[in-house]
Amino acid sequence: MSPDSQVLRTQGRSEEAIPEFEMAIGFDRNWVSAYANLGWCKFLTGSIEEALPLQEQAIRLSPRDPGIGNEYWRIGLAHLLQSRTDEAILWLEKAHSANSELRNLHICLAAAYALKGETERAAAELVEAKSLVSDDRFSSVARLKTSGSFRVSECFRAPKIRALVETTYIAGLRKAGMPEE
Repeated sequence: MSPDSQVLRTQGRSEEAIPEFEMAIGFDRNWVSAYANLGWCKFLTGSIEEALPLQEQAIRLSPRDPGIGNEYWRIGLAHLLQSRTDEAILWLEKAHSANSELRNLHICLAAAYALKGETERAAAELVEAKSLVSDDRFSSVARLKTSGSFRVSECFRAPKIRALVETTYIAGLRKAGMPEE
């Protein structure tokens, strides 16, 4: 995997990073990081169905990876955005078991539980998410969209993903009790 692929991905240039990660996998079919990053880039560009098997392959290649919680979270988020709430909760709970300190995990669980009608669990996850950050990124929908490492406005540039974020993730957070402002 070239340094360029990681730079492109972190700069939000996922479409440009995809061929770089694909080339890395061509060189080494067991490169876990290349699969995981390619899957995330596919997700961010709107190819959710292509992203899922790539994340699952990263998990199969390294089932004891210390960062596996992140792969579980990504799969859970993909299911959440596709309104497969039960599947989302299953994967997000796996992520929680692997690493309960993932901030974005708790906010996604809050949305998923709220969409399922489990408002008490949703509210508890919202409180947990807030406790894991030192800023106010989880204080309102407006702040979530513009602040933190998981900025909705920056992370989800693809129109398809942005629309799904609004109808599932953000809708769930509103149901969980997150205010607009």
